Amino acid sequence: MTLLDLASQSASPVTGLIYDFADGNASMADLLGGKGANLAEMTRLGLPVPPGFTITTEACREYLASQRLPDGLAEDIEAHLSQLESATGKVLGDRENPLLVSVRSGARFSMPGMMETVLNIGVCDATIAGLAEASGDERFAWDCYRRLVQMYGKTVLGVPAEPFEVALSRAKVHAGHSPNSSDTLLGAAALRDLTRLFQGIVLRHSGQRVPQDPREQLIGAVRAVFSSWNGERAKVYRRREGISESPGTAVTVMAMVFGNLGEGSGTGVAFTRDPATGAPGAYGDYLTDAEGEDVVSGVRNTLTLEQFGALDPVAHEELLRHMTTLEGHYRDLCDIEFTVERGKLWMLQTRIGKRTAAAAFRIAHTLLDSGIITPDEALTRVTGTHLAQLMFPRFAPDHHHTPLAHGIPASPGAVVGRAVFTTADAVARAATGEQVILIRRETNPDDLPGMIAAAGVLTGRGGKTSHAAVVARGMGRTCVCGVEALEIDEVNGHAVVTHGGAAGTEIHTGDILSLDGTNGAIYTGTVPVTASPVAAYFESGAASGSATTSHDEPVVRAVARILAIADKRRRLGVRANADTPADAERARRFGAEGIGLARTEHMFLGDRRPIVEHLILAEHPADRAHALKQLLHLQRADFVGLLEAMDGLPVTVRLLDPPLHEFLPDLTDLSVQVAVDEATGEKSQEAADKVALLAAVRRWHEQNPMLGLRGVRLGLVVPGIYAMQVRALAQAMTIRHKAGGHPVAHLMVPLVADAHELDLARREALQVLLELDPDLTTPVSIGTMIELPRAALTADQIAHHAEFFSFGTNDLTQTTWGMSRDDAESAFFPDYLTKGIFSTSPFETIDPEGVGALIEIAVRRGRATRPDLETGVCGEHGGDPTSIHFFHTIGIDYVSCSPYRVPVARLEAGRAAILTGNVVKGGDTR
Repeated sequence: MTLLDLASQSASPVTGLIYDFADGNASMADLLGGKGANLAEMTRLGLPVPPGFTITTEACREYLASQRLPDGLAEDIEAHLSQLESATGKVLGDRENPLLVSVRSGARFSMPGMMETVLNIGVCDATIAGLAEASGDERFAWDCYRRLVQMYGKTVLGVPAEPFEVALSRAKVHAGHSPNSSDTLLGAAALRDLTRLFQGIVLRHSGQRVPQDPREQLIGAVRAVFSSWNGERAKVYRRREGISESPGTAVTVMAMVFGNLGEGSGTGVAFTRDPATGAPGAYGDYLTDAEGEDVVSGVRNTLTLEQFGALDPVAHEELLRHMTTLEGHYRDLCDIEFTVERGKLWMLQTRIGKRTAAAAFRIAHTLLDSGIITPDEALTRVTGTHLAQLMFPRFAPDHHHTPLAHGIPASPGAVVGRAVFTTADAVARAATGEQVILIRRETNPDDLPGMIAAAGVLTGRGGKTSHAAVVARGMGRTCVCGVEALEIDEVNGHAVVTHGGAAGTEIHTGDILSLDGTNGAIYTGTVPVTASPVAAYFESGAASGSATTSHDEPVVRAVARILAIADKRRRLGVRANADTPADAERARRFGAEGIGLARTEHMFLGDRRPIVEHLILAEHPADRAHALKQLLHLQRADFVGLLEAMDGLPVTVRLLDPPLHEFLPDLTDLSVQVAVDEATGEKSQEAADKVALLAAVRRWHEQNPMLGLRGVRLGLVVPGIYAMQVRALAQAMTIRHKAGGHPVAHLMVPLVADAHELDLARREALQVLLELDPDLTTPVSIGTMIELPRAALTADQIAHHAEFFSFGTNDLTQTTWGMSRDDAESAFFPDYLTKGIFSTSPFETIDPEGVGALIEIAVRRGRATRPDLETGVCGEHGGDPTSIHFFHTIGIDYVSCSPYRVPVARLEAGRAAILTGNVVKGGDTR
């Protein structure tokens, strides 16, 4: 039977769907996949690569669209197979000297283990004797056959792995060995019997037999590899890594070389540098008498490369030479797969190796020092995600604790503390020096003091952009959200694991927990924590030039040097979201160039909240004036602290934004209390105050407060609030001037939807400023936060009254998508991610086609009215690496993010400038 018969396709040939290894090169990865392109490149370099060919990603896309092999592909495979047979002197299906081939996946971007491989295509009942005769090793021949049956059964016919594993273990026991012993202990007869047993397993589970025609085996394997692109694990991996769904995978067909031909043969994986630390030197594993899948599957303990060198010094020396050649050629860490067949070394694959964050920085720094790569290349070899991982503490990698449960890793880090279930308990215990982990079903603004006091936060609900996650990241707190296996009882102070291996385990107030914000794991007891030297470097102020540090560790030296390159290259400014002097000081140490968002509502919580209640409840102007005077004194001190911490740098103060009902008691709770008092006949002053308070709460209550009386609407409707805040800022600037400081302040009016709203708010602010400083000797620029679609679309009108725009991308995303961030994440985000509607959450990474387009429109229209309009971003997206690149491209002037993300933003701003070719700091793209 021919391949054309098997494929049942028309005879019209299709050119360009298959390339021999000799016909490609490394630049063709989009077409040949990473594996095929690099095999071609190694062939071009003259390295010992077995002959073969690559079926392109274009063929895969056509197959996935129609579930049929493209017209002419079978004929093309037949032609290239004929060339492969000529090159090897073997023939697929030949009874005397059969050719065996491997069929492997190879996408554009490395997806290790996510797609399929089938080895030993070509062995069958008709060729087994010839294979044994040609190799001189009957055991080897049956080992190849049982491997083919197992891999083809699992990969092509969908047979589960467990029956094969059980049968293999039983065969070992029957032969007198341990079920966990090495496969190499089984002789030819045992492997022959096992092969027949495997064939029965395939037939029983799939209703089909492994084909006896080698060409049918080949076509079936090619189809399976194509289909594996849409396998669940491949899709999950692509979502996690941000890889596009569209490219498809290439398929490499290569002549088999055999590492399972006895002790003089073997297979291995090697790295040209340590992928964990970045340290120089060859690293890797080697297995004798094995095939490639054995190394990565862990079926046997491996040898080090040094031990391989002692075993086969000639092949080892040749391998080291090829590794040096490849790293010099690719100018990066290379990951290499190789096989030794009876002393002959073959190179089966190379790719740019995956590495840890620490290794990424160290390798880039080392190659830069060696003159192998340029400063700009060094910067593009690392990412903001790498840097973020290096800044958080972590659990020691060699700990042996078993997780109690898993949640969503919302804010990286590792923390150990005692469990608490209320904000009050967190604050009280932290005041005595205890380290605590705050456990809540979900957090709300009232939990802010507890989150500040806690070392870590754990919630039963929510995702990466929930309140808990956003606030925790802003404060640098470790946070795990959405731990669905935990049933949390906040009132009684305990939680219980409802399912999983630890089902029934209880957590009580005071119990010690360990929280891993990097992988979402929760442990009972104390897991050893390792501090981050990179965070210590930033905390010292060395990163901003305000202090010096020896930073002896290689990774810290690497971070310092590469971040300095980023600062020289970037166009985007980087500011911080900071509400307290402590946050502002940290932001400056971390390299922030000002405050892009100071949220004044956070200054009204805690012991100041009763004053706000009095303001809301005031029935007479005198009462309101008294409350405003108290708040004025406190706000002035807040602003003095921020201006002092950021002396000489801009501080952008957002006027009060949230609805006032957030500062009042819960309507339901208060209603119950009043009803109880009325039922019991309570007549005290306290009961009367509750009645008055309930009336106020009802007066301010809204069905949809996020779209109600808040932002500029609040400032226009409730007299005095915004005027008090403007006065406090102006007075703070005067105080700083008298102290010899250089205050720079911006006033930001939130939630503007119409130019007239901003005009009225601006007039009120200017009136207050002129009262205090008739000549406006201390200018304060006034702008607005663009967080509504209408504001973006009418930006040309709004710009008449604004000296700057700051895009509040959190609310702009909510109002553009028409969804509540917290509710959507818990309700339907997982389904939307699974169905491919979202590739990533639009609250984590900017949606360029919707929210991003609105921002771009607003920038363009705003600058058409006011060419010198300054634009910034102050939402969560301001610290997101992918979003930063988008903001750079559309000409935003600066991003603002939490203090802990400032170094990440600096790094990504530099990378964005290099990748777009705009590396002139201080320039723009207007």
